[in-house]
Amino acid sequence: MSKSLAIRGDRLDVDFEAIREAARRIEPCIHRTPVLTSRYFNELLGAEVYFKCENFQRTGAFKIRGACNAVLSLDDEQASRGVVTHSSGNHGQAMALAAKMRGIKATVVMPRNAMAVKLAAVEGYGAQVVLCDPGEVSRQAAADEVIRQTNATLIHSYNDPHIVAGQATACLELIEEAGPLDLILAPLGGGGLLSGTALAAKVMCPDALVIGVEPAGADDALRSLEAGRILPSVSPRTIADGLLMPLGDLTFKIIRKQVSAVVIVDDDAIIDAMRRVWQRMKVVIEPSAATAAAALVQARMETSHKRIGVIFSGGNVDLDKLPW
Repeated sequence: MSKSLAIRGDRLDVDFEAIREAARRIEPCIHRTPVLTSRYFNELLGAEVYFKCENFQRTGAFKIRGACNAVLSLDDEQASRGVVTHSSGNHGQAMALAAKMRGIKATVVMPRNAMAVKLAAVEGYGAQVVLCDPGEVSRQAAADEVIRQTNATLIHSYNDPHIVAGQATACLELIEEAGPLDLILAPLGGGGLLSGTALAAKVMCPDALVIGVEPAGADDALRSLEAGRILPSVSPRTIADGLLMPLGDLTFKIIRKQVSAVVIVDDDAIIDAMRRVWQRMKVVIEPSAATAAAALVQARMETSHKRIGVIFSGGNVDLDKLPW
Protein backbone atom coordinates (compact mmCIF):
# COMPACT_ATOMS: atom_id res chain seq x y z
CA MET A 1 0.00 0.00 0.00
CA SER A 2 1.27 3.47 -0.87
CA LYS A 3 2.58 5.43 2.08
CA SER A 4 1.59 8.84 0.74
CA LEU A 5 -1.51 10.48 -0.58
CA ALA A 6 -1.45 10.80 -4.33
CA ILE A 7 -3.46 12.41 -7.10
CA ARG A 8 -3.32 10.55 -10.41
CA GLY A 9 -5.17 12.16 -13.27
CA ASP A 10 -8.79 12.70 -12.32
CA ARG A 11 -8.71 9.87 -9.77
CA LEU A 12 -8.08 10.54 -6.11
CA ASP A 13 -6.16 7.78 -4.34
CA VAL A 14 -6.87 8.04 -0.63
CA ASP A 15 -4.49 6.01 1.46
CA PHE A 16 -5.80 6.13 5.00
CA GLU A 17 -2.77 4.19 6.15
CA ALA A 18 -0.69 7.27 5.26
CA ILE A 19 -2.68 9.24 7.83
CA ARG A 20 -2.30 6.50 10.42
CA GLU A 21 1.40 6.30 9.66
CA ALA A 22 1.70 10.08 10.03
CA ALA A 23 -0.02 9.87 13.41
CA ARG A 24 2.47 7.23 14.57
CA ARG A 25 5.44 9.17 13.18
CA ILE A 26 4.62 12.51 14.78
CA GLU A 27 3.18 11.26 18.08
CA PRO A 28 6.41 11.86 20.07
CA CYS A 29 6.73 15.40 18.68
CA ILE A 30 3.26 16.91 19.16
CA HIS A 31 0.54 17.37 21.75
CA ARG A 32 -2.68 15.40 21.56
CA THR A 33 -4.78 18.51 21.97
CA PRO A 34 -8.03 18.55 23.98
CA VAL A 35 -11.54 18.37 22.55
CA LEU A 36 -13.70 20.85 24.46
CA THR A 37 -17.45 21.41 24.65
CA SER A 38 -19.39 24.54 25.51
CA ARG A 39 -22.86 24.76 27.03
CA TYR A 40 -23.16 28.26 25.57
CA PHE A 41 -22.55 27.13 21.98
CA ASN A 42 -24.62 23.97 22.41
CA GLU A 43 -27.63 26.01 23.53
CA LEU A 44 -27.07 28.71 20.92
CA LEU A 45 -26.97 26.18 18.08
CA GLY A 46 -29.29 23.50 19.46
CA ALA A 47 -26.50 21.01 18.84
CA GLU A 48 -23.62 19.10 20.39
CA VAL A 49 -20.43 20.90 19.38
CA TYR A 50 -16.94 19.50 19.85
CA PHE A 51 -14.01 21.90 19.50
CA LYS A 52 -10.61 20.43 18.58
CA CYS A 53 -8.24 22.92 20.22
CA GLU A 54 -5.12 23.15 18.09
CA ASN A 55 -4.46 26.52 19.71
CA PHE A 56 -2.96 24.38 22.52
CA GLN A 57 -0.67 22.63 20.03
CA ARG A 58 3.10 23.11 19.98
CA THR A 59 3.91 26.41 18.19
CA GLY A 60 0.29 27.40 18.86
CA ALA A 61 -1.26 25.88 15.73
CA PHE A 62 -2.02 22.65 13.87
CA LYS A 63 0.83 23.27 11.42
CA ILE A 64 3.36 21.33 13.49
CA ARG A 65 1.55 18.13 12.51
CA GLY A 66 2.26 18.44 8.82
CA ALA A 67 5.67 20.00 9.31
CA CYS A 68 6.88 17.16 11.52
CA ASN A 69 5.49 14.53 9.17
CA ALA A 70 7.21 16.14 6.18
CA VAL A 71 10.57 16.75 7.91
CA LEU A 72 10.68 13.29 9.49
CA SER A 73 9.84 11.71 6.12
CA LEU A 74 12.96 13.15 4.46
CA ASP A 75 15.80 10.74 3.82
CA ASP A 76 19.18 11.56 5.34
CA GLU A 77 20.58 13.06 2.12
CA GLN A 78 17.60 15.40 1.72
CA ALA A 79 17.70 16.38 5.38
CA SER A 80 21.42 17.16 5.25
CA ARG A 81 20.72 19.96 2.76
CA GLY A 82 18.28 21.63 5.12
CA VAL A 83 14.73 22.72 4.38
CA VAL A 84 13.12 25.90 3.10
CA THR A 85 9.54 27.08 3.10
CA HIS A 86 7.52 30.27 2.76
CA SER A 87 4.90 31.23 5.29
CA SER A 88 3.07 34.16 6.86
CA GLY A 89 3.82 32.67 10.27
CA ASN A 90 2.25 29.50 11.64
CA HIS A 91 3.77 27.07 9.14
CA GLY A 92 7.09 28.87 9.43
CA GLN A 93 7.10 28.36 13.19
CA ALA A 94 6.21 24.72 12.74
CA MET A 95 8.94 24.13 10.16
CA ALA A 96 11.50 25.87 12.34
CA LEU A 97 10.67 23.64 15.31
CA ALA A 98 10.42 20.44 13.24
CA ALA A 99 13.83 21.13 11.71
CA LYS A 100 15.29 21.93 15.13
CA MET A 101 14.01 18.63 16.52
CA ARG A 102 15.67 16.75 13.64
CA GLY A 103 18.83 18.82 13.95
CA ILE A 104 18.82 20.34 10.48
CA LYS A 105 18.84 23.88 9.10
CA ALA A 106 15.61 25.68 8.22
CA THR A 107 15.09 28.84 6.19
CA VAL A 108 11.68 30.51 6.26
CA VAL A 109 10.66 33.13 3.71
CA MET A 110 8.16 35.53 5.27
CA PRO A 111 6.35 38.61 3.93
CA ARG A 112 7.44 41.92 5.38
CA ASN A 113 3.94 42.52 6.73
CA ALA A 114 3.89 39.30 8.75
CA MET A 115 2.80 39.65 12.38
CA ALA A 116 5.79 40.58 14.53
CA VAL A 117 4.89 37.93 17.11
CA LYS A 118 5.01 35.20 14.45
CA LEU A 119 8.28 36.43 12.95
CA ALA A 120 9.87 36.49 16.40
CA ALA A 121 8.65 32.96 17.07
CA VAL A 122 10.17 31.63 13.83
CA GLU A 123 13.51 33.14 14.75
CA GLY A 124 13.11 31.91 18.31
CA TYR A 125 12.88 28.32 17.09
CA GLY A 126 16.21 28.77 15.33
CA ALA A 127 15.26 29.27 11.68
CA GLN A 128 16.84 31.82 9.37
CA VAL A 129 14.22 34.33 8.17
CA VAL A 130 14.29 35.84 4.68
CA LEU A 131 11.87 38.74 4.22
CA CYS A 132 10.09 39.39 0.93
CA ASP A 133 7.25 41.43 -0.53
CA PRO A 134 3.73 40.17 0.28
CA GLY A 135 2.09 37.82 -2.21
CA GLU A 136 2.47 34.23 -3.34
CA VAL A 137 4.64 35.08 -6.35
CA SER A 138 7.17 37.05 -4.29
CA ARG A 139 7.29 34.41 -1.59
CA GLN A 140 7.91 31.59 -4.07
CA ALA A 141 10.56 33.59 -5.91
CA ALA A 142 12.44 34.23 -2.66
CA ALA A 143 12.22 30.55 -1.73
CA ASP A 144 13.52 29.57 -5.19
CA GLU A 145 16.52 31.85 -4.65
CA VAL A 146 17.28 30.15 -1.32
CA ILE A 147 17.11 26.76 -3.05
CA ARG A 148 19.45 27.99 -5.79
CA GLN A 149 21.99 29.12 -3.21
CA THR A 150 21.74 26.24 -0.73
CA ASN A 151 20.10 23.29 -2.53
CA ALA A 152 17.71 23.03 0.42
CA THR A 153 14.59 20.87 0.18
CA LEU A 154 11.39 22.85 -0.34
CA ILE A 155 8.48 21.87 1.88
CA HIS A 156 5.34 23.69 0.82
CA SER A 157 3.05 24.85 3.59
CA TYR A 158 0.03 22.93 2.29
CA ASN A 159 0.44 21.62 -1.27
CA ASP A 160 2.40 18.54 -0.23
CA PRO A 161 1.06 15.02 0.45
CA HIS A 162 3.04 14.60 3.67
CA ILE A 163 1.74 17.93 4.92
CA VAL A 164 -1.86 16.94 4.11
CA ALA A 165 -1.45 13.56 5.83
CA GLY A 166 -0.02 15.24 8.91
CA GLN A 167 -2.80 17.81 9.11
CA ALA A 168 -5.36 15.01 8.78
CA THR A 169 -4.33 13.68 12.18
CA ALA A 170 -6.17 16.55 13.90
CA CYS A 171 -9.48 15.32 12.51
CA LEU A 172 -8.49 11.72 13.23
CA GLU A 173 -8.05 12.59 16.92
CA LEU A 174 -11.26 14.64 16.97
CA ILE A 175 -13.38 11.75 15.70
CA GLU A 176 -11.62 9.23 17.91
CA GLU A 177 -12.58 11.31 20.95
CA ALA A 178 -15.97 12.79 19.97
CA GLY A 179 -17.36 9.83 18.06
CA PRO A 180 -19.51 10.00 14.90
CA LEU A 181 -20.23 13.53 13.68
CA ASP A 182 -22.81 15.02 11.32
CA LEU A 183 -20.85 18.16 10.42
CA ILE A 184 -17.13 18.92 10.53
CA LEU A 185 -15.93 22.48 9.95
CA ALA A 186 -12.39 23.69 9.30
CA PRO A 187 -10.87 27.00 8.19
CA LEU A 188 -9.90 27.25 4.52
CA GLY A 189 -6.84 29.07 3.21
CA GLY A 190 -4.43 27.03 1.11
CA GLY A 191 -6.47 23.95 1.94
CA GLY A 192 -4.01 21.66 3.73
CA LEU A 193 -6.06 21.38 6.92
CA LEU A 194 -9.39 21.10 5.10
CA SER A 195 -8.01 18.49 2.67
CA GLY A 196 -6.64 16.38 5.50
CA THR A 197 -9.87 16.78 7.47
CA ALA A 198 -11.93 15.59 4.51
CA LEU A 199 -9.67 12.58 3.87
CA ALA A 200 -9.78 11.45 7.49
CA ALA A 201 -13.54 11.99 7.74
CA LYS A 202 -14.19 10.05 4.52
CA VAL A 203 -12.94 6.87 6.17
CA MET A 204 -13.78 7.41 9.84
CA CYS A 205 -17.10 9.23 9.51
CA PRO A 206 -18.31 8.74 5.91
CA ASP A 207 -21.76 10.26 6.42
CA ALA A 208 -20.44 13.54 7.83
CA LEU A 209 -20.60 16.74 5.81
CA VAL A 210 -17.21 18.45 5.71
CA ILE A 211 -17.47 22.23 5.43
CA GLY A 212 -14.67 24.66 4.63
CA VAL A 213 -15.00 28.22 5.91
CA GLU A 214 -13.29 31.06 4.06
CA PRO A 215 -13.04 34.79 4.80
CA ALA A 216 -14.96 37.06 2.44
CA GLY A 217 -11.83 39.12 1.81
CA ALA A 218 -9.92 36.06 0.58
CA ASP A 219 -12.58 33.97 -1.16
CA ASP A 220 -10.47 32.61 -4.03
CA ALA A 221 -11.14 28.99 -3.03
CA LEU A 222 -14.90 29.36 -3.42
CA ARG A 223 -14.44 31.18 -6.72
CA SER A 224 -12.02 28.51 -7.90
CA LEU A 225 -14.40 25.69 -7.03
CA GLU A 226 -17.24 27.45 -8.83
CA ALA A 227 -15.06 28.00 -11.91
CA GLY A 228 -13.66 24.47 -11.90
CA ARG A 229 -10.08 25.76 -12.01
CA ILE A 230 -7.71 27.52 -9.63
CA LEU A 231 -8.20 31.27 -9.78
CA PRO A 232 -5.45 33.50 -8.41
CA SER A 233 -6.01 35.43 -5.24
CA VAL A 234 -6.32 39.14 -6.03
CA SER A 235 -5.20 41.49 -3.24
CA PRO A 236 -6.75 39.45 -0.40
CA ARG A 237 -7.60 41.49 2.70
CA THR A 238 -8.86 39.89 5.88
CA ILE A 239 -8.15 39.88 9.59
CA ALA A 240 -7.66 36.11 9.21
CA ASP A 241 -4.05 36.49 8.08
CA GLY A 242 -3.41 32.74 8.14
CA LEU A 243 -5.96 32.19 5.34
CA LEU A 244 -4.52 34.41 2.62
CA MET A 245 -2.94 31.65 0.51
CA PRO A 246 -4.50 30.35 -2.72
CA LEU A 247 -5.33 26.68 -3.20
CA GLY A 248 -2.65 24.39 -4.59
CA ASP A 249 -3.27 21.81 -7.29
CA LEU A 250 -3.20 18.97 -4.73
CA THR A 251 -5.55 20.59 -2.22
CA PHE A 252 -7.86 21.85 -4.99
CA LYS A 253 -8.39 18.33 -6.32
CA ILE A 254 -8.99 16.85 -2.88
CA ILE A 255 -11.43 19.60 -1.85
CA ARG A 256 -13.36 19.35 -5.13
CA LYS A 257 -13.94 15.64 -4.55
CA GLN A 258 -14.30 15.36 -0.80
CA VAL A 259 -15.61 18.63 0.70
CA SER A 260 -19.37 19.09 0.88
CA ALA A 261 -19.46 22.91 0.76
CA VAL A 262 -17.47 26.10 1.27
CA VAL A 263 -19.12 28.98 3.13
CA ILE A 264 -18.01 32.59 3.44
CA VAL A 265 -17.86 34.77 6.57
CA ASP A 266 -16.87 38.43 6.75
CA ASP A 267 -14.37 39.97 9.15
CA ASP A 268 -17.06 41.34 11.47
CA ALA A 269 -18.44 37.82 11.93
CA ILE A 270 -14.94 36.44 12.52
CA ILE A 271 -14.21 39.05 15.20
CA ASP A 272 -17.59 38.44 16.85
CA ALA A 273 -17.02 34.66 16.96
CA MET A 274 -13.48 35.10 18.23
CA ARG A 275 -14.70 37.30 21.05
CA ARG A 276 -17.49 34.84 21.96
CA VAL A 277 -14.96 32.01 22.21
CA TRP A 278 -12.62 34.11 24.38
CA GLN A 279 -15.47 35.24 26.66
CA ARG A 280 -17.57 32.08 26.88
CA MET A 281 -14.97 29.32 26.64
CA LYS A 282 -11.98 31.21 28.08
CA VAL A 283 -9.96 29.96 25.13
CA VAL A 284 -7.58 32.18 23.15
CA ILE A 285 -7.92 31.59 19.41
CA GLU A 286 -6.69 33.64 16.48
CA PRO A 287 -8.97 35.11 13.79
CA SER A 288 -8.25 32.32 11.29
CA ALA A 289 -9.38 29.76 13.86
CA ALA A 290 -12.59 31.70 14.52
CA THR A 291 -13.91 31.35 10.97
CA ALA A 292 -15.59 27.98 11.57
CA ALA A 293 -17.29 29.21 14.74
CA ALA A 294 -18.37 32.32 12.82
CA ALA A 295 -20.12 30.18 10.20
CA LEU A 296 -22.08 28.45 12.95
CA VAL A 297 -22.99 31.65 14.78
CA GLN A 298 -24.07 33.25 11.50
CA ALA A 299 -26.38 30.26 10.85
CA ARG A 300 -24.80 29.46 7.48
CA MET A 301 -26.02 25.86 7.81
CA GLU A 302 -28.61 23.81 9.68
CA THR A 303 -27.28 22.80 13.10
CA SER A 304 -30.30 21.74 15.14
CA HIS A 305 -29.88 18.33 16.83
CA LYS A 306 -26.60 17.68 15.03
CA ARG A 307 -23.24 16.53 16.33
CA ILE A 308 -20.70 19.04 15.08
CA GLY A 309 -16.91 19.06 15.07
CA VAL A 310 -14.99 22.33 14.79
CA ILE A 311 -11.23 22.60 14.39
CA PHE A 312 -9.73 25.62 16.14
CA SER A 313 -6.65 25.88 13.95
CA GLY A 314 -4.46 28.07 16.16
CA GLY A 315 -4.06 30.70 18.84
CA ASN A 316 -1.18 32.92 17.76
CA VAL A 317 -2.55 36.38 18.46
CA ASP A 318 -0.69 39.66 18.67
CA LEU A 319 -2.05 40.84 22.02
CA ASP A 320 -1.04 44.42 21.25
CA LYS A 321 -3.41 44.47 18.26
CA LEU A 322 -6.64 42.89 19.46
CA PRO A 323 -9.59 43.80 17.21
CA TRP A 324 -11.75 45.05 20.08
